[in-house]
Amino acid sequence: MKDNKIGKYRWIIVALLFFSTTTNYLDRQVIGYLKPLFSKPLSEGGLNWTSTDFATVTSCFTALYAVTTIFAGWVMDKIGTKLGLSISLVIWSVFGMANAFCGASVFNHAVIRSLFGIGEAGNFPASIKTVAEWFPKKERALATGIFNSGSNIGAMLASITVPIIAYDTWFGGAIKGWEMAYLLTGAIGLFWLIFWFMIYDIPSKNKKLSAAEFNYIHSDDVAIAEIDSISSGVEIKASWSQLLKYPQTWAFFFGKFMTDGIWFFLLFWLPDYMKKQFHMEGHAIMFPLFTVYGIAIVGSISGGSLPIYFINRGMEAYKARMTAMLLIAILPLCLLSTQYFGNIAHFGDKAYLYALAVICVGAASHQAWSTNLFTTVSDMFPKKVIGSVIGIGCLAGGIGGVMVQQLVGRLSDYYERIHQIEVAYSIMFALSASMYLLAWGVMKLLVPRYSPITDI
Repeated sequence: MKDNKIGKYRWIIVALLFFSTTTNYLDRQVIGYLKPLFSKPLSEGGLNWTSTDFATVTSCFTALYAVTTIFAGWVMDKIGTKLGLSISLVIWSVFGMANAFCGASVFNHAVIRSLFGIGEAGNFPASIKTVAEWFPKKERALATGIFNSGSNIGAMLASITVPIIAYDTWFGGAIKGWEMAYLLTGAIGLFWLIFWFMIYDIPSKNKKLSAAEFNYIHSDDVAIAEIDSISSGVEIKASWSQLLKYPQTWAFFFGKFMTDGIWFFLLFWLPDYMKKQFHMEGHAIMFPLFTVYGIAIVGSISGGSLPIYFINRGMEAYKARMTAMLLIAILPLCLLSTQYFGNIAHFGDKAYLYALAVICVGAASHQAWSTNLFTTVSDMFPKKVIGSVIGIGCLAGGIGGVMVQQLVGRLSDYYERIHQIEVAYSIMFALSASMYLLAWGVMKLLVPRYSPITDI
């Protein structure tokens, strides 16, 4: 059935999720671009933070974000995505702005950034659940890739706006640049709520959705009873302890735990890497990092398209997903060469371009991986528990993220003291290169073949 006959309203829903995710990552990424500024002495307008101080703040955010995702997923399953995502966005916008009032205190920043993380935790459980509600299986990876590309757009917007805002003074110095960066970016998301409430509702209640498109959305549901539960708005409960009995849950858990930290590293520490490796900061890093996150969009969308290629050639959805993920997991191995190409002594002024080219491949690979990893949940689990399973996996990803950030913070401080900062980043890029293949192996071991959950 052609798309123009069944309707395209589901893609408008993806556009809403795309803008929500863009705002989510714009707000999240602000602190990464402030790190070089915060590291400066107070006399130079900085906060006199060490790399460990910065890692503490970002780790607190990641930890609360991780813990909250498991509850956020349950909340989305219970109250629905329309209200649940709205509440999340209000919380992260308000506390994103509140970071402007923390002063130089690491403790204050850690507390407010943690509360900010509580709000941000709702975005992905709500978005993945929405995609499962609005798309048949073969389109879910593409839909996920499209909304997930908003994370890169958000990071790109941060790369070209935050340095401009943060390295300027406002209202005669009454408001510092970094304070204004938090205030402006935090306020943006509140406008999204207007369109969310105007446009969104679940398929069974959305009056703008045609019957043909509704039937297409549910064309591959495994049971009519599941459609009935969605149509009636009644969700059947499943406890976390019940979900943890399934190897499918643990496959997603370890897939997130082993790879999410790599993305947090690329988000929060690339500005610091550019400063310490290539002596670039402020406006100078705008174009390079804009390029990295721009290329990552290609990974997000093409990664979502790859399983469709295999499915259209007769491969079962989960097998197509895992085949695509294996191919994607090989690509980050190129990160092993980052510091070789980033050697200024060998490549001179071009070194940063060569290093960034390699990092672009790594960033795109992660987004392609993430797109498919999220979709394995909707391949295996009924729609009524997807939010809860996503929450469990995001908790795992957050734990991995905290561990990675604590590691890079301590490595950075140690090797900077002995004037070998390039060693710290060599270790981190080697770790980043290897985790995807290891994660794929663990997932394949836990779930060797397609095994959907039908007894919840």
